[in-house]
Order: sequence, then structure tokens, then C-alpha cells
Amino acid sequence: MILRRRNVNLKTVKELDAFPKVPDSYKNKSAVGGTFSFVTFVVISWLVISETRYFLNARLHFKFEPDIDVDDKLKINIDMTVAMPCSLIGADILDSTNQNLLGFEPLNEEETWWELSPDQRSHFDALKHMNSYLREEYHAIHELLWRSNQVAFMGEMPKRTVIPDHRPDACRLYGNINLNKVAGNFHITAGKSLSLPRGHIHIFAFMTSRDYNFTHRINKFSFGEESPGIVQPLDGDEKIASDNMMLYQYFIEVVPTDIYTLMKTTKTYQYSVKDYSRPINHAQGSHGVPGIFFKYDTSALRVKVTQNRDSLIQFLVKLCATVGGIYVTSGLINSAIQACWYIVSCKFFRKEVEEDRRTSNGKAMTNKKLTTLDLINVATPDIIDVTLNPQ
Repeated sequence: MILRRRNVNLKTVKELDAFPKVPDSYKNKSAVGGTFSFVTFVVISWLVISETRYFLNARLHFKFEPDIDVDDKLKINIDMTVAMPCSLIGADILDSTNQNLLGFEPLNEEETWWELSPDQRSHFDALKHMNSYLREEYHAIHELLWRSNQVAFMGEMPKRTVIPDHRPDACRLYGNINLNKVAGNFHITAGKSLSLPRGHIHIFAFMTSRDYNFTHRINKFSFGEESPGIVQPLDGDEKIASDNMMLYQYFIEVVPTDIYTLMKTTKTYQYSVKDYSRPINHAQGSHGVPGIFFKYDTSALRVKVTQNRDSLIQFLVKLCATVGGIYVTSGLINSAIQACWYIVSCKFFRKEVEEDRRTSNGKAMTNKKLTTLDLINVATPDIIDVTLNPQ
């Protein structure tokens, strides 16, 4: 009884099979079907590889929105060298709230030499060339930069191995400063700065214009945390002063940027810059203070960069839809072509068969007529002879 019930249940389940199997003896294999199978396999493989690459390469979405985080701090990262001794220059920051560098962390000063060693010059030239290429080709490679995990394309400048035989003639200024998120002015001028209730002054007593040389080299100048995809325009910049009383001005627009990748979230800043330089000559009406001035301001808009990717279930569903769609479509095309081929073949062979039949029938009728005529021609005299002999 139990076996009978099992057989009945199995039979019921088999009748519900929506994918009936066709015996191999009823399958007809052809060259057309084999060709379509090969083409289908190639197309499916190519689409599966493309879909997999599309899944692995996350897409980037850029969105602009108002910046409401006005209380955040603006971190500035500086590493630059000025062709003057540290005792003759002073670096200071003054923002729109009249807060100067004394209210922030001071920059580090290091006595050094302006002329670079061969290894250092090679490193700096490579940094200059790399940054110039990234700025020029940014629109073509920006998605690759955002997807990469490369934060810095060049490492730190190598240490000097050979010490020159003369006193240091340059000053390296480097460090990180957390500023207020307002417009400000970071500048390097002659003399040390002295803070006053309503500002500050630079004392440059016992100095003449012949002591001025604001030739400078920027190794790093950025805002916020380092992040892939952001190119710092001033990295690798070098200016050679043609006059002792040169004024260099950099006008910087800082844009807050939030980066949401699949691995982490980073809040940083990117900036655009315009530079302007001119010699100070009071006699010719070109007034001002010689030095290096970085005038920055923050944008009212924030950029959000989001890296999106389909879920694993969506990826598998797309793969199944791709494979199934190509397989069914190729099967329909194969069936249609074979049906057309069979129709054309049947008509062609039917005409040939009919012509063969007509030809064979015509030959048979001709042979039959010839045989009858022969019998008549031959038999008649015999009959006549037999009839006339008794007379």
C-alpha cells in the first residue's frame, strides 16, 4: 500500500512537470543549430564578463547641496620652501574674525638650502609633471582617480645625502593648522609678526630690499584629510622671483567635499586657485607689500561623492536574465531560420520530384505508344497471310 501511494504521488508530481524532457531519439541535430549554439555561447560569455566588470566597478554620483556645517574647522596642510633664511621671514594667518596665527598651532620652521640635491630635484620634477598632467587630463581620468585607493601619487621628498659647504639660505615651513571655516589670508612676508589688538605687524628692521627673495617652492598645499580622487593644484608649484620686491598672490576657493565609498566615509576639501604676481614699485604706482599671500574663502555649496553598487542578489538576477534571454532568443531565431529553410527546401524538392515524375511519365507513355505501333505493323500482315492462304 505504501509503495502504491508513493508511485501515485510520484506520478502526480511528474504530471506537474513544466519542463518535460525530450528523448534523444527525437532530437534532430543540424549544422545550423551547432553554429547558433557556438554564437550563443560566445555572446553569453561576453555579456557575463561585461556584467561582472560593471558590478565590480562601482558607479560615482556627484551631488551639490548647501553647506550647513559652518562650525567645522578648516584644516590646512602646508609644506613649502622660501629662498630666505627663517630669521628674515614670518608666516601668519589672519581670518575674517581677526584671529591670527597666535590663536592656532604654529607652523614648523626648518633651516635648509634652496638648491636641491639630484635625487630631490628628480623627485620634485616628477611631482610637478604628474600634477600638471592630472590637472590637464582630470576630466578624462577623474572617475579612475575617484575609484582608486591612491591618496598620494608621489611619496615624501628624499632626504639630502650631501650637505652643502655653505650656510642654509632657505626656510622650510611645514605643518597642519586647524582654522576657522571663514575667509582668511595666509601670508609669508619679510620680518617676524607681532600681534596687536586690532591685527598684527611684521617687524623687518635692519633689512633692505636687497635681502628680499620670495622665490618659493610648494611641495604640499591642501585642505582637510587626504583622499583619493582629489588633485591639489598647488602641489609641485615653483616660482622664481625676477625681482626682489615681488608680490605673489593666490586666490583660493575651497569647496567642502564628502566622499562616501564602499569602505569608508571621508570629509575633506578640494579647491581651485588663481595666481597673480607683480613687482612692487611705488615710484611707478605699483603699491603693496612684497611677499607670498594665499587668500582663501570657502564655498557655500558642498559636494557629495557617492559610490554605488548593485547588491549581490541584483547582480545574480541580471546574470540569470541575461543568460536566459540570450538562450531563448537564439533558440527562437534558430527555429525560425530552420523553419524557413525547411519550407524553401520542401518547395524546391517538391518541384524537382514533380519534374522527375513528369519526365518519367512522358518516357513511359512514349515507350507504350511505340510498342503498340510495332505490334500493329507487325501483326497485321501475319493475320492477312493467314486469312488469304485458304483461298
